[in-house]
Amino acid sequence: MSKKKSAKTSDQAELPLSSSPVPEVAPTPPPSAAAANPPAESAPAAPVVIAVPAKNADDAPLVKHYRSWFLEYASYVILDRAVPHIDDGLKPVQRRILHTLWDMDDGRFHKVANVVGRAMSLHPHGDASIGAALVGLGQRAFLIEPQGNFGNTLTGDDAAAPRYIEARLTAFAKDVLFNPKTTTWQLSYDGRAQEPVTLPAKFPLVLLEGTEGIAVGLSTKILPHNFNDLCRAAINHLQGKTFRIYPDFPTGGIADFAEYNDGERGGKVKVRAKIEVRSKYLLAITELPYGANTESLIESILAANAKGKIKIKHVDDNTADTVEILVHLPAGADAEQIVQQLYVFTNCQLALSPAACVIERDKPQFLGVREILRRSVERTKALLKQELEIRLGELEQHWHWDSLERIFIEERIYRRIEKSKTWENVLSEIREGLEPFLKQLRRPVTDEDITRLTEIRIKRISAYNRFQADEALKKIEAEMKEVKSHLKNLTEYAVKWFETLQEKYGKGHKRRTTYDEIEQINAAQVVSANQRLYVNRSEGFVGLNWRQHEFVQECTILDSVLCLMADGSLKVAKLADKVFMGRDILHCAVFPADGDKNFYTMVYQDGASGKAFAKRFQIGGLSRDKLYPLVASDGSRVVYLDVSATEKAMPKKLQISLDGRSGARVREFAFDLTPVPVSSRSAKGLTVTKWAVKAVKPVDLALR
Repeated sequence: MSKKKSAKTSDQAELPLSSSPVPEVAPTPPPSAAAANPPAESAPAAPVVIAVPAKNADDAPLVKHYRSWFLEYASYVILDRAVPHIDDGLKPVQRRILHTLWDMDDGRFHKVANVVGRAMSLHPHGDASIGAALVGLGQRAFLIEPQGNFGNTLTGDDAAAPRYIEARLTAFAKDVLFNPKTTTWQLSYDGRAQEPVTLPAKFPLVLLEGTEGIAVGLSTKILPHNFNDLCRAAINHLQGKTFRIYPDFPTGGIADFAEYNDGERGGKVKVRAKIEVRSKYLLAITELPYGANTESLIESILAANAKGKIKIKHVDDNTADTVEILVHLPAGADAEQIVQQLYVFTNCQLALSPAACVIERDKPQFLGVREILRRSVERTKALLKQELEIRLGELEQHWHWDSLERIFIEERIYRRIEKSKTWENVLSEIREGLEPFLKQLRRPVTDEDITRLTEIRIKRISAYNRFQADEALKKIEAEMKEVKSHLKNLTEYAVKWFETLQEKYGKGHKRRTTYDEIEQINAAQVVSANQRLYVNRSEGFVGLNWRQHEFVQECTILDSVLCLMADGSLKVAKLADKVFMGRDILHCAVFPADGDKNFYTMVYQDGASGKAFAKRFQIGGLSRDKLYPLVASDGSRVVYLDVSATEKAMPKKLQISLDGRSGARVREFAFDLTPVPVSSRSAKGLTVTKWAVKAVKPVDLALR
């Protein structure tokens, strides 16, 4: 049977699956086909080879896609999902929800399910993300007015289903967010509708609402600020004054902004719950740290109690519109100490890491909150100028049309077209009739103006009142003068805008978060020694609260334990319910946080030489969970160990008893420890004897 040779190109190489010859395996036919046409003979097959390109061609389809797919995906997540835009402070889903509500607005509440459905025509990511974003905006209630069960941010309760709750735009949102005349529009994702690129927001909403998002390669976390604080800061900026703004959390609490770093990356904010001591055995948590709710806070308290970090009786949650968590203490408890323990071991104190990132000119930018406010205020000023210019143009157009209408009626120019038979003749007669009065106008008369004059009804001409027309023109001229004055004094106009906004919406928005320096609490100083350390020497385990094993001492949950084993190894580990240290534990004790200060005397039988060595040492600094050798070689055995609190208390002489099977003539002798210096734990020590040691005991035991 002939074999076909596979052609090799310059860019390909043949790689057999095995170095040994591989027989060709014919394709297995279906059972029915095999039965109908049995193979006449088994023929050898050609080796199976894999063609591997030596180099991908630049125009290969997959090469093109894989070169750009990650960058495109990262840009999409950053720009279209996770990071707010600096112009309006909104993420795309929030912007589309607000635009949908504005488009649907009739003054009444709308079913959230209907709003979500309408918003899906603009936002192609499903109803879950839209509903969650709408509920989040409704819970803060600055831009969306909620009706129904929108959940509870204090307790963490979820909102009701979208078909049961309703929402509409707030008056504040209508004032600061929408103006079709200053909005830049774009087509929606399917090209069927138009949506705003950004809303013309005239307030730093990204600082008011706060935001958090995780994109590809970066994240943003902007903390919420107080409405009145932002208004005052905006006014100070417009007036050229310095200003400082700190976050204000809806949950209240106490915050330390010493390391806030203007909200930029690397900053840190400590937040605490507000805890009241209502009686000797009762604490009340009345305000939460930002980032926690009553459920997560209570869970952290119960977990700390279960681990022995704090000691409480039980917890009651009476939270509704305001927070009230009652912590009942056991008899004999120190309420002030328990408060400190709650801050250290539970979610009563949290650390926040702000990272203010926004989209500007289609790129993510990390800015400080003061810089974000400056740019937002400058954009507000520019939008106010644009609105004034648009309004001035409208007034000028209105004045022009009213003036033309006045001339057309008062000078009876409409009579010139009574005998006109063609449209061109009508336009010509009107233009000729207006010619003597063109100097009274402020711009040339266009064909559109003349056409508009022909649309005036006879009823309006007959009811024309010259006095009313003069008064209307005077009002227009007065407003034009006012608008021009605002344009000339734009900064003062912008200041007045923020002052009016604060006066209109600032009531009821007092600061909830108090800021003060939060001192660092040393956990080791406030933790209670309410644990009991036990040891199982033979099996090598230590643990907490084992009543069936040997009790060592009282301890805390934060302590570390030190153990020295019979093989001459030393280990320090963090205390837990059960920890393996090493078999045959000779010494077990709590390892002090500032290091072990005890003096150790040890005699060991060296595994390599068989000699017995004596050493005196201090342990010094140690790392957790690392095994330290105190002997010269593996296979050694500790035959004597003494732990003394001071150097004077160390034994001076030892009575050495040798093994009876050894060849030593003297089986018992005294060994003077005075020449043995106190050295490091890694020292080998001085030779005691070359024979095997049976027992060791201090000579001056009675004196000690």
